[in-house]
Amino acid sequence: MATVVEGTRRRSLAPALEHIHQHLGEPIRLELLAQLCGLSLWRFARVFRQRVGTSPYRYINEQRIEHAQALLRQGLPAARVASEVGFFDQSHLNRRFKRQCGMTPGQFQSAAESAA
Repeated sequence: MATVVEGTRRRSLAPALEHIHQHLGEPIRLELLAQLCGLSLWRFARVFRQRVGTSPYRYINEQRIEHAQALLRQGLPAARVASEVGFFDQSHLNRRFKRQCGMTPGQFQSAAESAA
């Protein structure tokens, strides 16, 4: 698990990562994630980027898209998937999904169905 060195104490990002994974369908506040790790907001964002390789915001979106892919493979409609994984609406899911995957959720679902 990712750990952080602040001063002489080692801090773990595990509480924040666990919270993200357990609450993907809900708004996730960076202030809460920082508090879970015992860091200031600015220090948390910096340490998270150093340890995970991306910003907390981008990481959360990537996790939401991965979860959306799993739900789409199960045949759930995109509108329901959007609300399940924490996007505002289907349009928001479509934009983020296309940016990360290069296709819309509908195209992904069609490709997954034809591959099965």
